[in-house]
This record gives sequence, C-alpha cells and structure tokens, in this order.
Amino acid sequence: MSAEPARDLLIGVDVGTYSSKGVLTTLDGQIVAQHVAAHGISVPRHGHVEQDADAVWWADVVTILRALLHEPGTAGRVAGVACSAIGPTLLPLDAGGRPLRPGIMYGVDTRAQAQIDALNAELGEAAILAHSGMALTSQAIGPKIRWLREYEPEVWAQARTLTSAGSYLVFRLTGEHVIDHHTGAHFMPLYDPRTRTWTDRFAASVLGDRGLEVLPRLAWSDERAGQVTAGAAAETGLRPGTPVAVGTVDALAEGLSVGAARPGDLMVMYGSSTFFILTQESPTPDPRVWSVGGAFAGQVNLAAGMSTTGSLTRWIVDEFAREHDTAAAYDTLFTQAAALPPGADGLLMLPYFSGERTPVNDPQARGVVAGLTLSHTRAHLFRAALEGVGFGVRHNLDALRDLGADVRRVIAVGGGTKGGTWLQIVSDITGQVQEVPQVTVGASYGDAFLAGLATGVLTRADLDRWVQPGPPVTPDPAARAEYDRLYGLYRALYPATRDIVHAL
Repeated sequence: MSAEPARDLLIGVDVGTYSSKGVLTTLDGQIVAQHVAAHGISVPRHGHVEQDADAVWWADVVTILRALLHEPGTAGRVAGVACSAIGPTLLPLDAGGRPLRPGIMYGVDTRAQAQIDALNAELGEAAILAHSGMALTSQAIGPKIRWLREYEPEVWAQARTLTSAGSYLVFRLTGEHVIDHHTGAHFMPLYDPRTRTWTDRFAASVLGDRGLEVLPRLAWSDERAGQVTAGAAAETGLRPGTPVAVGTVDALAEGLSVGAARPGDLMVMYGSSTFFILTQESPTPDPRVWSVGGAFAGQVNLAAGMSTTGSLTRWIVDEFAREHDTAAAYDTLFTQAAALPPGADGLLMLPYFSGERTPVNDPQARGVVAGLTLSHTRAHLFRAALEGVGFGVRHNLDALRDLGADVRRVIAVGGGTKGGTWLQIVSDITGQVQEVPQVTVGASYGDAFLAGLATGVLTRADLDRWVQPGPPVTPDPAARAEYDRLYGLYRALYPATRDIVHAL
C-alpha cells in the first residue's frame, strides 16, 4: 500500500478585470509554477460593464488549474486552494446555481445611479451612512440588486441566489454558497458591520418581497468554505476533497500578497483601476471612502478606489500606438514619458474616463485633457495620464488623512509597479515613500497564503516569511514644488468642468 503524498503545495487563483492568474507555491511561499489567462470585458451600453461567469471566470479557473497541475502527482500534493476575483460584483443564479445573466461588475459599472438616488431619498443618506459606515456609490451592490429587480423582472423571477464573482468560483469548486465579510459589506445596505450579519432593516427597499435567504452565508476569508467536489475535480484536475478557502476580492488578496496586514499598512494596487486598502484597528467611516471588513475575524479595512488607471494607459496604447505590439508600445511610451519634464510640457489630465469612484464618487465624471497644443505628442499624453493617476492617488491619500486615518507605510503592488517610472511619478507627486516587495506576483500569491491559513498548514505569522521587502521608491525633492502647483490645478479642474461634462 503506497504512502499518502505530502500535502506540501498551495494554489491561489485570481480573476481580474482583463486577465486571470494562478500560482502554485510551497508552504514557505516559494513559487513552483504560474499561469496567466487573458480575457476581456463586455460593455453592452454606456455605464454597463459585465463579464460572463462561466465563459470568463470559471473557464479561466479551469484553464489555470489544469496548467498548474499538469505534472503527474501534483494534485495529490495540494493542501488547499483559494480564489479571489474582481469585486464587488453581482451575479444572480437560478435554483440550480446557474448564472441567469452576465455578472454586473464593480464600481466601473455605473448603471444604478437612479437606484442610488431613490434609496437615498427613501431611506435617507445620513441613515444609510450611519448604518453601513459608507455612502451609496457605484461600488455598492444594493442599488444594483434593485436595478435588476426593476429592469430585468424575468431574471429576478428566476433568481434564487445573489452572489459575487469570487463566491461563484467557490460555489463551482465546492457547491457551497459563501461570501467573505469584505465583499459582503459592499452589499449595502443589507449588511450590518456591527453584528457582521445580513440585516433586513432596509431589505424591502432592495429585495422587495424576497428575504435574506437569497444571499450567501458570511464567513472570513481565511476560513474553510468546503472541499472540492467530484464534479469540480473532473473539470479542474484537483483532487476530490481538497480544502477550499472562502477567499475574497482581488484587491484584498493583493494586499495580503505584499504583507499589508497590520494596522497602518496601506496597499496601493496599480492595476486596470487603482485600489487602496488600509488596515485599521478601529473604523473611521466617511462618505468619501468605504468602511469594510478585513480578511481576518474582527479586522477592519478602509478601502478606496479609482476607476480608470491602467485601463487608461491601455486605451492610449491601443488607440495611439497601433504600429507596435502591446508590450513594445508600453516600453516605448514609458521610455519617452520618462524623458519628459514634470507637467508634460503644460498638459493636465483628469483620468475619469469611466466616471470616478473615491473620493469624487461621480459616475458621470469624464476624462478631461487640458492644455493641448500642436506641439504635444502621444508621449506627452501618456505622461499626462501617468501624472493624472498620480494626482488621483494624492487626492485619495489626502482624503484618508482628512478623516483621521492612520497611514504608517505605503506598499505598492500590481502591474503598474513594473519598470518604476509610474511609481516614481506617484512618489514625486505625493511626497510618499512606497515600498515594493521583492516578490510581487499579485493577488494569486495572497490567495495561496489564504489557502494555507484555511487548511491550517500556515499561521498569520508566516506572512513575514512569505513577503520580503525590496528597495523603496523615494520622492525626488526637486519635483515637489512643480507638482504641488500642478496638484492645485488638478483639484480645480474637476469642479471647473463638472457641469459641462455632465451636460455632455
């Protein structure tokens, strides 16, 4: 009789906005294998941003898991698996757990503004803020549920479970409907952050005559959701019975991947959007940002997010550098932008190309480019985009400090950290030192750590072994005066153009 294989490997899979990534690690965080699957988004009409739950989310997970497990015997060594995904998203399922429509994406999807206005009028903005710890914005799922009920009654009639992207992946793996507290908090106003439970206080305004039973059960990200079913094992190559963690949204997993887990740690994630997660000892609710649960029991996060950052640079590459392949275009534009002076020779950009989330919270905001002349080039436009995002980061940092949040260190992660040019611009604009760990694999690496916690083969203290610091990015004092001047103009540009943009 052969001996049982050692359970000495962990798997993390993250489904992002434009790609998904998986990582296979040892128990001490060494990377054994990685795999990436690219995908797109669907924009069926302005303000509606969607992805297919099976053709994108689950298909990517299956592809990645099969790639990571292709060596014979690997599946038997996996101690646990965890998934993260874009969030918060809304996905209605029928009685059999099948998606009834594409998933409605996070704050970049702005379709529910009328429902936000209606809920604020019915329930009171102050009452919602006092109850949920944050104001209703395009990030909130409650208004999107109401939109679904009002605009797609045939879907609503069949819906038996309302879930999110990461929770759907857990369901496909285990058959369990479970959602983490961080994501659940965004299902406001259906979540009570004081009791950490679903609440029916405002449920009628969101769910109509439905009850809270349509929502998944709540759990912490590092808890065990269930185990891989025989059906999921056949699709993915995982061993039946492999433990599966509850998991979380991509941004929180990304924070864990770089060790942002202690009070005062602020993760800045440079991806298709830019996301901020500050770990706190106690909440500091404010309508400009989001107060949510953390990854671990009793933990509190303050979260914020810009809508269009990496996706803005991708737009410039796609539209103005078509003669290059994507990688070469990025290399060329970053090199050319780095050679330009602060201020891009008089060009200033509001990066609100998909509306803006925090701290503006205006889904009708749009991109503005001020100062264009015939002497400007696409390199100037690219530099102005990088700086516009930098000013947006500073705006969010100012908002966090205004509300009394304690930011002790800033840890940068995500695709935008590669090469260093963008990070240097942001540090110069904000005056903030940014730490970049030696390994910045992304959210999937944080997922692998969560898998270890959920299965008991790791403890939180092991995070210090997994994450090693790299050289910090320090601000250039010579650029500070010019960027301070430009930041004042940046802050003035939005209120000066808001009415015109709204009218357009």
